Amino acid sequence: MGIVTTSSATTFSQPAEVVYDFVSNPSNWVKAYPGTRHIGNLPSVPLKIGDTWEEAGANSEAVFTWQLAIAARPRIFVFTSVGLLGHGSDGSGGFEGRMTVSYEFTRPGHDVTLFTRTMTIEAYRDAPFPDEFFRVVNPTKIDAYHAAIARELDKEAASATV
Repeated sequence: MGIVTTSSATTFSQPAEVVYDFVSNPSNWVKAYPGTRHIGNLPSVPLKIGDTWEEAGANSEAVFTWQLAIAARPRIFVFTSVGLLGHGSDGSGGFEGRMTVSYEFTRPGHDVTLFTRTMTIEAYRDAPFPDEFFRVVNPTKIDAYHAAIARELDKEAASATV
């Protein structure tokens, strides 16, 4: 089995609950995650263990069906996709594997939240990752996601004070 793991950590001045609430709501991903253009079949938030939803990329051809595995606010949020990763909207294509995304939140100091996002993708040797998939797991995409979260949280804070 081939395994690719990408991880990035960023500090935020907001409390862990604020960062957790933003990133654990998939509808916010279209505001912040490069490549996410649509979230579908989203149950009400906060999500509960076992809830499922879909995420589609820029061309809506790469669809991921996610299931929530762990939700312990404000410490950890883990979701996974198993089966055909990046399949078409009609269910065809994609590659067999498993993708797990883990969000962890710690408070290493007063008024500091450390948000760590780790994505692990596993694929069978006879179903290798498509080359274009590596663009999605590039650490610069994750760092751009973290920067966008900071931007969106700052917007929310500014609108709350108006």
